[in-house]
Amino acid sequence: MKVAVFSGSVYGVAEDVARRAESMFKAAGFEVYYNPRTTLADLLAFAPQALLAVTSTTGLGELPDGLQGLYAELRDTLPGALRGLPGAVIGLGDASYDDTFCGGGEIIRELFAELGVVEVQPMLRHDASETVDQEDDSEPWLQQFIDTLKG
Repeated sequence: MKVAVFSGSVYGVAEDVARRAESMFKAAGFEVYYNPRTTLADLLAFAPQALLAVTSTTGLGELPDGLQGLYAELRDTLPGALRGLPGAVIGLGDASYDDTFCGGGEIIRELFAELGVVEVQPMLRHDASETVDQEDDSEPWLQQFIDTLKG
């Protein structure tokens, strides 16, 4: 199975989590595409069979600047090639921002719904104020996602 991972990061933590996911997918025998600065053309050229998004949250619950371009391309074109694919989201945020906690992840979840990507696992919400090692803490959730994709 071909899994595309994309991320949006402010301080690099989302990229670190995405790279951990990439290595776990590869170890499980998946073909993986990950580029933190991917474009829609690159993503579609890979022809993914599943999607994983990992994103930080900035400002008042917004996506990081590095993910804005891909988000806009996906939202504006709604590529049919992604419809029906299994997907999941890891959101990073700070729970002290009650209303916008993991807002970036929620934006991607809404986009996935518009695209017809099937959320096969609830979003993992990392609280940066409590989580020491978000890469390690993501592993059980990622393993569950891998197991779900293997069916």
